[in-house]
Amino acid sequence: MKFTTLVSVAAVAAASVSFAGAAQARDQVQVAGSSTVLPYASIVAEAFGENTDFPTPVVESGGSSSGLKRFCEGVGENTIDVANASRKIREKEIKACAENGVTDIIEVRIGYDGIVFASQKDGPAFTAFTPVQWHNALAPKVLKDGQIVDNPYNKWSEVDASLPDVEIAAFIPGTKHGTREVFEEKVLLVGCEESGAMKAMMDGGMSEDDAEDACLAVRTDGKSVDIDGDYTETLARIDSNPNGVGVFGLAFYENNTDKLKVATMSDVAPSTETIATGTYPVSRPLFFYVKKAHIGVIPGLKEYAQFFTADEIAGPQGPLAQYGLVADPELAATQASISAEETMK
Repeated sequence: MKFTTLVSVAAVAAASVSFAGAAQARDQVQVAGSSTVLPYASIVAEAFGENTDFPTPVVESGGSSSGLKRFCEGVGENTIDVANASRKIREKEIKACAENGVTDIIEVRIGYDGIVFASQKDGPAFTAFTPVQWHNALAPKVLKDGQIVDNPYNKWSEVDASLPDVEIAAFIPGTKHGTREVFEEKVLLVGCEESGAMKAMMDGGMSEDDAEDACLAVRTDGKSVDIDGDYTETLARIDSNPNGVGVFGLAFYENNTDKLKVATMSDVAPSTETIATGTYPVSRPLFFYVKKAHIGVIPGLKEYAQFFTADEIAGPQGPLAQYGLVADPELAATQASISAEETMK
């Protein structure tokens, strides 16, 4: 299979055409969203096109937030049918959807992915990290000698003597990706709390919300680099910088073990087992969201959702697991929910 983004060829109907009529002009399911879910969705879309009588769905990336924004633009042939997301849809997004007439949304959890911290296979010995180390390496301000100060650290060894004596060079996902959000919440924020920095900021007069925002900030002096593209761009940065450490999804790392080595987080190694059991601290469920109003109008939409979550596809022995997805132990419940077209309450 080719793990590539499929190019959209669907035409946009004139605004004056009704949805039911306009749907005749589009017979392909249209999907957009998370770059983490993208390789899984591309595998499924290609297999769906090859194994059913429906056309191959159009799968685009752009990030979770971008995909959900497009999903919530309204109902109709000129709007997407499915949004991929590496996080749950937010209340404000559900509200935005409702304001535009998207009131019936089917949530589909496809499995789990884990955030890993990887570096050049033959590079410095980055083998074990903690959230506190990452907070102290990347935060604009840190707690030092009881005071909140501008980050003085230039090398990992200055952050913690157990880390390699090399310049800090972290390549992290850009803000539009769900990967960035889980990195912020489960690494930067946890590290900020555990280091005592958040409490110190609040003791200094900051509100809890402002302190949390400060905890999620990253330095802008070049030590931390946002990657707006997908993991292949992060890998390219690691390839060209032997001291670099990148944030990747487990699936991507497992497909590049010839180039990368992975570190533990809080003494737990990332694996399908530690992620499925919840032992590994930096992992998350993956979703896609289906616009129920398009079922029965856009050919193959419900069938695509059912195909995606079939045991043969998303189960432990399916192609998605081979590519790194951790199968959802509650997959059968998801299958039943799709079959019944159950919407979010």
